[in-house]
Amino acid sequence: MLLPARPHRHDVLIAVIGLFSGASLTAVGLATQTGRLLDSPWATLPPLAVMASLELLRRSAPQTALVIGTLTLVADQFTPGNLATVLMFTDLVYAAVVYGSPAAARRIPVTTFLITVAVTIGFLAWFRSPEALLVGIVSGLVSFGPAITGVSVRNHRDAAETARLRAEQTALLAEMDRAQAVTAERARMARELHDMVANHLSAIAIHSTAALSIDEPSTTRDALGVIRQNSVEGLAEMRRMIGLLRTGSKGAEPSIAPTLAALDTLIEQTRTVAASSGLTCTLEDTRGEQKALPAPVELAAYRIVQESLTNALKHAAPGPVGVRLGRAGQLLTVEVTSVFGDHPGPRAPGSGAGLVGMQERVALLGGEIAAGPVTPGDGPRIWRVRAELPVDERTVKG
Repeated sequence: MLLPARPHRHDVLIAVIGLFSGASLTAVGLATQTGRLLDSPWATLPPLAVMASLELLRRSAPQTALVIGTLTLVADQFTPGNLATVLMFTDLVYAAVVYGSPAAARRIPVTTFLITVAVTIGFLAWFRSPEALLVGIVSGLVSFGPAITGVSVRNHRDAAETARLRAEQTALLAEMDRAQAVTAERARMARELHDMVANHLSAIAIHSTAALSIDEPSTTRDALGVIRQNSVEGLAEMRRMIGLLRTGSKGAEPSIAPTLAALDTLIEQTRTVAASSGLTCTLEDTRGEQKALPAPVELAAYRIVQESLTNALKHAAPGPVGVRLGRAGQLLTVEVTSVFGDHPGPRAPGSGAGLVGMQERVALLGGEIAAGPVTPGDGPRIWRVRAELPVDERTVKG
């Protein structure tokens, strides 16, 4: 069985003060009316006690308290009357609007207004005297006035609650945006780190495998030289990346994003690494006049070529590896092809993150990319990566 809610301490205080005040008024002989059926001054105490006890229900059961309070006020009209009883009734009307249901908050002001109008017209028709209007005014002050006050307070309270909820929703949306921004930044950082070191680590893995597999001092020395070169370059790029991430570091070395002008160096490094695997790398640039492109486009194109060459080192069969750059209108075309097949010997480990990273870069620029095996009509099966990147700065999201 559910126990009734414990009365609020403010409601208890109102009930005690109302009961004490009403008893004091009765003790000194102050009444609101005379010539009633129950003319004894002490006849006002029962309605006073009932009204005070109803104050304890003004929050937990406001509509029930109002109904019983109305009957109690009617009963009080047969006694000399007590001002404290009337004042506590006005508080019950106010509480019924503020703490009651939304339907009750809409009905009570209308009902009290109609009662005020009906009482005014009824007494005016009965007494046929202007003084009868005073009865209507008192009725409005006792019932309609507290109801209108309750409506105003409830509207302000609802508006404050709505503003609070809106602020919480705004804070939640801001937190979601922040979390999405952090996630996107983490993905970008992971993509940059992968693209920077994957090429060097792949070369290290391939040449260390060759050094372990072939027991020739010259081959081992050459492999160790390539391993050292790629280790130093990988550490340098990692150091630049860490310097960029260290905000506020005055001594951090500035990080310069690679551009298409550095492709010659990248191709030459790949030739050195791929020589022992039977791969020959070539660069064909048919763009004509090479104007500066937006930095995001230059970086994306460079990383696509870098990752494609890394994949060729891992998986391509011996043969040519071609890198082609072209320009058609507002599109930069990047294409890397290699002979499809398995690389002889142990394969360097890979997670498949490179192709995903390329797709993400192209998607951010609003371009298109396709990667997969292609079978030319008069040649061996090849693996081709082809990306089309918009070069108009207005279409680049970078």
